Amino acid sequence: MKLLINLIRNLVGCIIVLIDLVTRGSKLKRTSEQQKQVNEEVKDLTLYQFFACPFCIKTRRAIYKLNLPIEKRSASEGSIHRDELLKGGGRVKVPCLRIEKEGKVEWMYESSDIIRYLETRFP
Repeated sequence: MKLLINLIRNLVGCIIVLIDLVTRGSKLKRTSEQQKQVNEEVKDLTLYQFFACPFCIKTRRAIYKLNLPIEKRSASEGSIHRDELLKGGGRVKVPCLRIEKEGKVEWMYESSDIIRYLETRFP
């Protein structure tokens, strides 16, 4: 039964990924100098995610539209990034944005919170 549920979940997730790719739209345009600054600022951000998770897709879609080259790490079962997420954030829940600022690390969960944070920080 669990195998069937996982199969259905992954199938639906892949369909959502395909729809996202087809309907994604365009990226935010910035001057080359502004984009260079943004590229530098996002080096302190990392998104932990699952490929077919609807909330991760929603977050990645916002990241794409905001034109933010944020590093993405798969937190799939068995990956080293899953262990990093558990040790750093305290739980394996995605999406999760790791924010490093002034030597401190914050782990932000919930797609809506992550998107709101990114839209505020990179208007």
